[in-house]
Amino acid sequence: MIFYHIFGIVRIMDFTSAINQFKDHLKVNKRYSRHTLISYDTDLTQLSIYLKGQYGIDKVKGCNAQLLRSYVVHLASLNLAAKTINRKISAIRSFFGYLLRCGTIASDITERIIAPKIPKRLPEFIKESEAIKMDEWIVEEEFSSYRDYTVIELLYHTGMRRAELIQLNVSDFDFARMRVKVLGKGNKERYIPLNPGIIRILKNYLQLRNNEFPSEVPTYFFLTDKGKKVYPKYIYNVVNKLLAKVTSSSKRSPHILRHSFASHLLNNGADLNAIKEMLGHANLSATQVYTHNSIAKLKEAYMNAHPKGSN
Repeated sequence: MIFYHIFGIVRIMDFTSAINQFKDHLKVNKRYSRHTLISYDTDLTQLSIYLKGQYGIDKVKGCNAQLLRSYVVHLASLNLAAKTINRKISAIRSFFGYLLRCGTIASDITERIIAPKIPKRLPEFIKESEAIKMDEWIVEEEFSSYRDYTVIELLYHTGMRRAELIQLNVSDFDFARMRVKVLGKGNKERYIPLNPGIIRILKNYLQLRNNEFPSEVPTYFFLTDKGKKVYPKYIYNVVNKLLAKVTSSSKRSPHILRHSFASHLLNNGADLNAIKEMLGHANLSATQVYTHNSIAKLKEAYMNAHPKGSN
């Protein structure tokens, strides 16, 4: 069956072809990253497997609001986090919204889906004193150790996402202008400033990297011991291992360094809009979560500002 619509010709017979068509739309028209496309594919494929296994449905038009609600109940029974369930619901809504615009379905069958409420949690971060301890590390002047050290320092100095760090090219760094170009969500480019300290570390790493692979001209900035592009699990392991040296917190992911970057800047007087731009947030509300301030900072502000604070 063929449908003509604003995105071109759509041939949709079953969930697999519909999902592939939707992914093509996200890739071409929305310019979503490979990581995001994989996430959509996973979430939608899981839905199609559920519908096929439970109800024998493999055609898009065989799905309805009641079946989608039953799938959400199924997700909840798996004890998934509310945030995870909401992400899957968001993917499903986007998918069926696309099919509605195509004319493949006649009505929005997702409008009655109720997403679980996500508990509001303050972002976790390492203490400033713990971040300073990283300066005390004795790092061997050899490629592997210094690369890992550079990874964690760059994440903390810039607040960039793990996926953004992995995609960095050598040409993205402009040491003369003291900045790095980052390709963020939705393939949106932004520049993040670099201070002299991190520039020194980056230059040292680059020298060791070039010595390690003298006959090659690798595109990506961070390389494995085999000269390949680093990957998400590797970056996570590096951060987890090195942060264990400075903090007792059980949360030691790359995103903790992003939270720490934003929180420490804000605590020390940085402008919220400037932090928003450096983080690559689409709107200010996403950045305002960092206005939590530490208890110590709140006490300090109170004591300094209240007329009877020192009494």
